Amino acid sequence: MPSTTSRTVPTAAAGAAHASDSPSRSSGHAPTKELFGTLADGTAVHRWTLSNGGTTLRALSYGGIIQSLETADRHGETTNVALGFDNLDDYVAKSPYFGGLIGRYGNRIAEGRFTLDGAPCQLPVNDGPNSLHGGDRGFDKRMWNVRPFTRGADTGLVLTRTSPDGEAGYPGNLAVRVTYTLTPQGAWRIDYEATTDRATVVNLTSHTYFNFAGEGSGTIDGHLLQLAATHYTPVGSTLIPTGELAPVARTPFDFRRAGTIGSQHRTPHEQTVIAQGIDHNYVLDKGITPRPEYALTITHPETGRVMKMYTTEPGMQLYTGNFLDGTLAGTSGRLYRQGDAFCLEAQHFPDAPNQPSFPSTVLRPGRTYRTTTVHAFSTG
Repeated sequence: MPSTTSRTVPTAAAGAAHASDSPSRSSGHAPTKELFGTLADGTAVHRWTLSNGGTTLRALSYGGIIQSLETADRHGETTNVALGFDNLDDYVAKSPYFGGLIGRYGNRIAEGRFTLDGAPCQLPVNDGPNSLHGGDRGFDKRMWNVRPFTRGADTGLVLTRTSPDGEAGYPGNLAVRVTYTLTPQGAWRIDYEATTDRATVVNLTSHTYFNFAGEGSGTIDGHLLQLAATHYTPVGSTLIPTGELAPVARTPFDFRRAGTIGSQHRTPHEQTVIAQGIDHNYVLDKGITPRPEYALTITHPETGRVMKMYTTEPGMQLYTGNFLDGTLAGTSGRLYRQGDAFCLEAQHFPDAPNQPSFPSTVLRPGRTYRTTTVHAFSTG
């Protein structure tokens, strides 16, 4: 079982990732850029490649999408462990948020409605009766300005865009800056920042689908997960939290000790039946923290791949690929089926704008939204 004694993110991954707007000389590997495709309106979409410390990450200017993520196994063989497509058209037409940069609000908001400072806000409804991941055209379906950087031994990308007042029903002009950094140890760090000129709600996250046996290799059931959460947020019939913080003990949501994902998400339980697996927010024991702190370890015993996640966020959404239905072919050319990937989305809680007992997601003028999540890869 991987050690989980380290509570804060390793020092090499903890430094500020705020890059200058122009590349600088350093020992880091300079990002490279290539044309990935063209949108219907003629906009060119580029793919950027970052490589450092044995990790190679490819990200698109469309949606900030992580199109592939290569890490080494215990024998040093690298494999793409992120689900995705090999062409732009599929991302535009039918992607279930593969690798997307999610906003303005990650996860679900009940009936696409909330009230802020007495004013009602109506969002697009795109997931049954609810708004999911920012609506039908969230941040994962928008173009981002991308600037590469190298700083010291780090390499990365700075993605920026301004979401105008009223976009997808959200109030305020929201200026967003997201930094992807690869460290010399191969850790992938994401720093999110946002400011607004009017009170709004913000909950940014990354929606990468992982399979550490390799993209397109089949089920994730054998992956071992250990998650530092003693409570989770149960959901109703449309996957909106009930407001309860329920103990994970004696439920399929208990990963306080490392256990296989397959032994849990396929267990019959009222909550797993509703979600067709696990699609639930975990209440991290550490709460909101000023620096990234330990949240979880996931291990693939056959390849030896290990990922530890550290975050400043209070919640972690675990999604076990419940709605992959065998109709999507990925970069390997293989079909993705139910349970072929997992997502681990560091975030605030779903539907927080309608749940006063949940940590607030309100951002006001004069304040800066800042969160950080680190994915530290290794082998064991």
